[in-house]
Amino acid sequence: MTTRIEALRTDEERFLNLPGYAFTPHYIDELKGFEGLRLHYLDEKPAKPAVGQQTYLCLHGEPSWSYLYRKMVPIFVGAGHRVVAPDLFGFGRSDKPVDDAVYTFNFHRNTLLRFIERLDLQNVTLVVQDWGGLLGLTLPMEMPQRFKRLLVMNTTLAVGASPGAGFDGWKAYAKANPDLNVADLMKRGTPVLSNAEAAAYGAPFPDVRYKAGVRRFPELVMVAPEMEGADISRRAANWWAQEWTGQSFMAVGMKDPVLGPSVMAALRQTIRGCPVPLEIADGGHFVQEWGEEIARATVKAFG
Repeated sequence: MTTRIEALRTDEERFLNLPGYAFTPHYIDELKGFEGLRLHYLDEKPAKPAVGQQTYLCLHGEPSWSYLYRKMVPIFVGAGHRVVAPDLFGFGRSDKPVDDAVYTFNFHRNTLLRFIERLDLQNVTLVVQDWGGLLGLTLPMEMPQRFKRLLVMNTTLAVGASPGAGFDGWKAYAKANPDLNVADLMKRGTPVLSNAEAAAYGAPFPDVRYKAGVRRFPELVMVAPEMEGADISRRAANWWAQEWTGQSFMAVGMKDPVLGPSVMAALRQTIRGCPVPLEIADGGHFVQEWGEEIARATVKAFG
């Protein structure tokens, strides 16, 4: 019998009239292994599917949610493809367990594995950034028949060492600010955001009780080889280097101080056949805010 997890649910009114985000919400109430928690996701489908229609599976990171992909979704759908973008538990419109200890690498990873199985996603183009990549890049080796393409942006595989001084500074900042002001953080890191867009990123988190998932992610990054998930990530790195046969596309926000050009250059060497990246000169860590250019280039590259 599954133990019920105490969780909060953000009031739906906080998600009304968010700029650029007029997508229909979808919910799963009883995901296998996560009974009692409600998971939100976007599932946008084209009026006229492309021949060989792809499913773009867009995975967000910290402290964002599916709002991050609002500029990319219409371009993928407009090209005839399906777009699926879940909110991890603790983020977006998904339920938010209140106990920090609930959030582990495997808690999030297993959520995504069960979600992919539940929707039976096929011909998947995996789209990842930040924790979307730390988690998402470990998924295809478990179900390789489902994954055909990869769009990778400002992320890494955490195999047991710190990504660098930028990450160490962010981790210390997050630890010192458990009631992290998500809107302010997004605005500082991505000055191109309007105040309304920054506020939309903060919409899921009315107060500190809703922020356990936000608090936990920096602590979960596998900076030591014995940490949970490091072994899985090392196995994934070998898989991408030796067994990946799909198409890849990389876009790099060049002004990202945490997972920027040097981290992405190393990741590119790990991904078999990964071409020269699209460099977004003004792009920061949340490079999806320059997403129109990236999405168009990706659609063109993948045909």
